[in-house]
Amino acid sequence: MKALAALLSLLAAPALAQDFSEGSEAKAWNLQGEAPARFEARVTDMLCAVTGDCPADCGGGARQLGLERSADGVLVYPMKNGQPVFAGASVDLQPYCNETVEVDGLLITNAENGARNVYMVQRIRRMDETDWTPATRWTEVWAEEHPEAAGAGPWFRSDPRVKAAIEKDGYLGLGPETDAAFIAEWF
Repeated sequence: MKALAALLSLLAAPALAQDFSEGSEAKAWNLQGEAPARFEARVTDMLCAVTGDCPADCGGGARQLGLERSADGVLVYPMKNGQPVFAGASVDLQPYCNETVEVDGLLITNAENGARNVYMVQRIRRMDETDWTPATRWTEVWAEEHPEAAGAGPWFRSDPRVKAAIEKDGYLGLGPETDAAFIAEWF
């Protein structure tokens, strides 16, 4: 619980009143509180930042990664990559573990729901590179990790984890019996 509290306090830390929109080419999603944001940051293992448990490879893909912004030291939470699916950005950030990079995307700040330093990374590059890499690797990596799930339709229809959850808890999450009753009544 202490680690969670520390993480939340880092994410909720007041950011300097800075505008990170200069030079951003981020595509808008028309979300409440979004602003284009391009900045330099060190890719970090968020659990490491909070607890000091710091494997050399940022958890090898098993941990949430964050962006420690160079301008002010704020830990930014990249919740989404540049794909239309709401996939996390850790797959895209993993190759840059413990490196300082430049990112471009949308920074979400919304006082009504408490969102602060939430980021949607759309592209990324190393400091010595001129070309950007789009943050769109999630579905490619998912397909590589689940070759048995190949087929038509959206990824989640074939994902073994999703299928197992539905089998166990039903589509509504209330159990297969509740699903059966609902389907019988409504369809």
